[in-house]
Amino acid sequence: MTDPADTRDTGPRLGSPLWMYFTAVITIGLTALVVAQIRLGLGELTQLAGTALFWILVVLVVLGELRPVMVSSSAIVGGTPTSTLFTFAVLMHHGLSAAVLVQAVAVVVSGLVHRRSWHRIAFNIAQITLACTASAVVFGAFGIHPRPLDTWTPEGADMPSIALAGLAYFTVRGLLVCSAVALHERKSLIRVIKASIGPQALVYGALLGLAPLVVVVMEHSTGLVPLFVAPLAAVYFTATLSMRRDHQAMHDSLTGLPNRKMLILRTEEALVEAREHERVGLFLLDLDRFKEVNDTLGHPVGDLLLQIVAHRLTHSVRPGDVVARLGGDEFAVLLPSIRDGHAAKEVASRLRVALTEPVRLEGMTFDLDASIGIALYPDHAPDFELLLQRSDVAMYMAKEGRTGVEFYVAERDRNSPERLSLLGDLRRAIDRDELDLHYQPKVSLEDGQVEGVEALLRWWHPVRGPISPVEFIPLAEQSYLMRELTQHVIDKALDQAARWWHDGLPVPVSVNVSARDLLDSGLPDQLSAGLARLALPPNAIHLEVTERILMTDQAYSADTIRTLAALGVPLALDDFGTGYSTLVRLQRLQVDEVKIDASFVRKIGESPDDERIVRSIIDLVRSLGLRAVAEGVESAEIAAQLRAMGCDAGQGWWLAEPMPATEAGVWLRARLRLPLHNSELAMDSSA
Repeated sequence: MTDPADTRDTGPRLGSPLWMYFTAVITIGLTALVVAQIRLGLGELTQLAGTALFWILVVLVVLGELRPVMVSSSAIVGGTPTSTLFTFAVLMHHGLSAAVLVQAVAVVVSGLVHRRSWHRIAFNIAQITLACTASAVVFGAFGIHPRPLDTWTPEGADMPSIALAGLAYFTVRGLLVCSAVALHERKSLIRVIKASIGPQALVYGALLGLAPLVVVVMEHSTGLVPLFVAPLAAVYFTATLSMRRDHQAMHDSLTGLPNRKMLILRTEEALVEAREHERVGLFLLDLDRFKEVNDTLGHPVGDLLLQIVAHRLTHSVRPGDVVARLGGDEFAVLLPSIRDGHAAKEVASRLRVALTEPVRLEGMTFDLDASIGIALYPDHAPDFELLLQRSDVAMYMAKEGRTGVEFYVAERDRNSPERLSLLGDLRRAIDRDELDLHYQPKVSLEDGQVEGVEALLRWWHPVRGPISPVEFIPLAEQSYLMRELTQHVIDKALDQAARWWHDGLPVPVSVNVSARDLLDSGLPDQLSAGLARLALPPNAIHLEVTERILMTDQAYSADTIRTLAALGVPLALDDFGTGYSTLVRLQRLQVDEVKIDASFVRKIGESPDDERIVRSIIDLVRSLGLRAVAEGVESAEIAAQLRAMGCDAGQGWWLAEPMPATEAGVWLRARLRLPLHNSELAMDSSA
């Protein structure tokens, strides 16, 4: 039942409060140990070492130190060593010098067996020495000064001195250990004491209360002393069984990490203890491409990989942070105390760096990566359930955007009340035909001829006013409405294209569709039926899809792509340059033109790097026999540079801004020098 999150053997940072505390306690405690031995001298200790009783006590103290009594509630400060019983008995019978010497030997042996760090061994020796010294001072106040060869055996009248000495031992040892835990885990001392005082007091009370009986037996019959092992063993095994049940209920069986139940308890504790201007952070972490490992190499290899991930996570967080496994390849990390969002992101980045180190299993090397979502209390949520939900939203944002780490953003949460309300309004807007299309021309940079127009969706909300597509398009993409919205836009665009084409304006209309739409087998049927119904040629409608589709392997095997190509509907790749495309992937997708993202085009006159990027994209696109179209053409200088680079066409406010259908018709006729239609004449005269 080793806790993988136990970082007590990790050395404190030099100069930190914990380092200074350890240094002070170890220095004082070891000094007290040396002084106790010097004051007594080696003579009496040597004679005591020649007795059978001494070695029986040494063995019992060592065994008690090796196997502490564990109770679940005291896990925050570890178990209670049963060596306390025999050490306190030695203290009463043979004095301080013998007690601290025997206990120091036991701590060293236990530390070596359990491979504890040197600072932890030294601290344990020091804090026990100081606790024994406090008890010796109390006994001294009652005139009790036992020595190795001048022993003391208590009687009934000595109960007050024994009780006070035991209380001093427990108080000093408890305060020293709880202070170390509080500094190590950055928790308040009061909280640590409250979490441990009850169960620790019960166990220590039982052990210290038995010590006088051990002394009486030591005085009268050395051979009977080992019989005290029997009741201690019963207590130990009973506590172990109880601890094991608690551990199984609160921990993941595969990794040994806390499970959801434990995470809830620790989070609620952290929320209660959170101080003013202090935050509590909750991360949700999901491994990328883990399913491929399970499917390819089987679950045993996947389980080993999860254990490695658990180990790396627990050794990358700060002391006091909680790493939990929620199931599958999903982990959570609780930061009970964090300064701000910047500090939380530093921890998250450290976790990702730890995970990216290659793993070698079954003769294969795996490159791990993870997406992490962060939610903070009180910034993003007031309780555990909302923290978990919102860190989950942030995690999916990181996964979808391939950013690695994301904070919760309410505006991007499709489950927030505001977004759910907006989603309902969008549905009603589609049903009531309240959405409109504006059209932005696409112009040849060589001769200024109009090559087409792009349909841009606009929504004027009756209460909120104009709502940007940036707000409602991602919302629709994450819901059931995207398909319906796409169908609505295509129908409106086809109707407008038919009016223009039949009025002598054969201008292709481009419509933006999502990757999900492009993989929808119903899309070609809708286009085919619409073109036939309106007597339009296939090239009257163009489809534009963002570069992200190049990252979807389904796109190259989807029947929809081949059906659209066979239908004759041209396909363009939008926002090119913002993703992670490769030449091979671009070659495999059946597109006719590539639109260069405006973020690069706008800066070609200012940034040599952006100019090189745009030039390279144009050369790449033309080498593949495709057309290059630049978005964001906002000045004559940019247009001239693009023309010199060989770019075929452009879009932007300098060329023409998005216009309602009627204004766009007037603009197109003026550019093409065609007579105005009746409705356009009316508008032109009114203008």
